[in-house]
Amino acid sequence: MHGLDLHHIFELGLILIMIAAGITAIAKKFERPYPIALVIVGTIIGLFHIPILEPLIELITEGEIFNFVILTLFLPALLGEAALKLPFSHLEENKNPILALAFGGTLLSFIVIGLLSLWLMDISIPAAFVFAAVLSATDPVSVLSIFKSVGVHKRLSTVIEGESLINDGLAVVLFNISAFSLLTYLDLGFEGLGLGVWEFVKVVSLGLIIGGALGYGFSKITKYFDDYPLEIIFSIILFYGAYLLAETFHASGVIAVVVSALVLGNYGTKIGMSPTTRLNINNFWDVAALLANSLVFLMVGLEITRINVADKWWMIFLAILIVLIARSVAVYGSLLFISNFPNPWKHILNWGGLRGSISIALVLSLPRDFAGRDEVLIMAFSVVLFSLVIQGLTIKPLISLLGVKEKEKGYEDYRKIIARGHRYETAIDEVEKVKNKLLISETVARELIDHYEQSLEELQDKIKELFEKYPNLKEQQRNVLQLHSLYAQHEVIDHLLNEGIITSEIAEEEEELITNKLVELEEEHD
Repeated sequence: MHGLDLHHIFELGLILIMIAAGITAIAKKFERPYPIALVIVGTIIGLFHIPILEPLIELITEGEIFNFVILTLFLPALLGEAALKLPFSHLEENKNPILALAFGGTLLSFIVIGLLSLWLMDISIPAAFVFAAVLSATDPVSVLSIFKSVGVHKRLSTVIEGESLINDGLAVVLFNISAFSLLTYLDLGFEGLGLGVWEFVKVVSLGLIIGGALGYGFSKITKYFDDYPLEIIFSIILFYGAYLLAETFHASGVIAVVVSALVLGNYGTKIGMSPTTRLNINNFWDVAALLANSLVFLMVGLEITRINVADKWWMIFLAILIVLIARSVAVYGSLLFISNFPNPWKHILNWGGLRGSISIALVLSLPRDFAGRDEVLIMAFSVVLFSLVIQGLTIKPLISLLGVKEKEKGYEDYRKIIARGHRYETAIDEVEKVKNKLLISETVARELIDHYEQSLEELQDKIKELFEKYPNLKEQQRNVLQLHSLYAQHEVIDHLLNEGIITSEIAEEEEELITNKLVELEEEHD
């Protein structure tokens, strides 16, 4: 019987993946943010009782299963994938705004939401600050998914990414303190304040230490292997191991994963990974993150429909208003003394502070007897739905309105030329085919081919003019070609070694030269 149950669960899981993949594919085809499409469709599926999907919805919306899937199964993969590709140099260049938002902004938001909730709503102190904790930080899953497809300025994108990766760990720490220890600390007065601060520092510091140590250890291990399937397995063990080990020692699993992935992505890739391994690890985590993101947002949509909002509209309105006010205070307050940070960027950070799956997972993890649990659930779910759908759908027009989108000078003209060039080349191929099949004379065919070849020469002249006008365009294309050629060279060296044509010493020497060149290219690109 137990085997049959597992078989049934697997079937339901496969149905969920199929639905998520279908919605994601359609959204990508029409160039729309797929997380928002998944949340909307998930909500619609949950509202309309479809008999065939009822067992699936019941399975997903069980609090324990939702928590396990989001926090234990998907979160380490999503955080690891994002941090793995984030260069230290980008974080270093933008450390002031990132730290100001991640620490100052999160704490400001936590305090403002907590105090306003106490003042405006009839809820207990722990309930008010639990609500503050789960919504004081932006959700990395939501933020990164939306902003990757929008194409904001590189520096702003780094700040958003850095903030969302760090502040989420802080929010989990604040949640645990608010839900289980806040009243005890308040009763102890100043001593309680000191204990609360110490608990916060201890949990964050332990997460940093565990993540850093494991990231360094696994980076060293990669030096002894040049086998990308094995090294992909190492990265899986690292991300999930860092999370679970940190949670076992009551540290921040989120911070541990982020730090371990940053170390592996910046140190491990340099000392122990070949370009082929780097490429394959990145490809693997791209696929894993897309699958996890798709399932997460569909599950959020299904979960949101399980709450009863009857006679709670005033509470929902106030909750959304409070969170929007707190986000504004957090962004503009924490960045007040940060120089060289344009105001339009602050507006984007403010409105783009999306909340998502982690907020819902945390609220669902509250004990059933927690005072005010139902109210916190309704408020948190409503804010998440508003955040993902309303803010998520309007952030792209806002970016365009404020002119924050990174301008790809010359790219639009270049794409038009490329499109036309492909047209002409296809036309020449077709003329050659038809000429041979239908015995059309060489003279007629030649005239048409000459016309298209002349048009192609004119396009080449236009490309040269574009390259002179926009040198960066030419440089970017040269970098792409160089990267592809270097990867190809690396594969050739592997092939020669496997065939016994060259020795391992020669292969290592050649691969080191290729790796050095790749590192140079990456540094120039950064």
